Amino acid sequence: MSTKTHLWDLTESYLAAEHLELDDLEVLGSGKARTVKVVVDGDDLDLDRLAEVSRGLSRLFDAETDFDGPYQLEVTSPGLERPLRRPSHFLKSIGRDVIVKARDRAGSVHTHRGVLTEADDKNVTVTVEGDEHRYPQGDVISARTVFRWESAPKPGR
Repeated sequence: MSTKTHLWDLTESYLAAEHLELDDLEVLGSGKARTVKVVVDGDDLDLDRLAEVSRGLSRLFDAETDFDGPYQLEVTSPGLERPLRRPSHFLKSIGRDVIVKARDRAGSVHTHRGVLTEADDKNVTVTVEGDEHRYPQGDVISARTVFRWESAPKPGR
């Protein structure tokens, strides 16, 4: 079993007990520059809760993993603008503004900014001004949600 798979299983079990969801896990770098980035999702997730989860995961990783050298643990939430990599990311983002860069059947690359209107474990559909653009998930090069700033109404109007 790979280190990442082992970490994923450990982390997912721990977070499930904490009523949280493991959104993503990356192991970046090597040696003294290794970073384990854990993205956590759930209700009422604030800085105090993330710090508590970070302490728990740190103890768990120190006891249950066999890292060759030091590592830095980074525990974060998905944020307002977040990359979409897994089918579950797309499913949670239906109805949100997104930017999707994908390759069509002819091999041309297209970038669409619109609303993610459909997603499943095989395809994603982005609607831009009424036009639907559907791609197999394997043809999506990159995708992320986009936070749209709404201007506040002027006082008295």
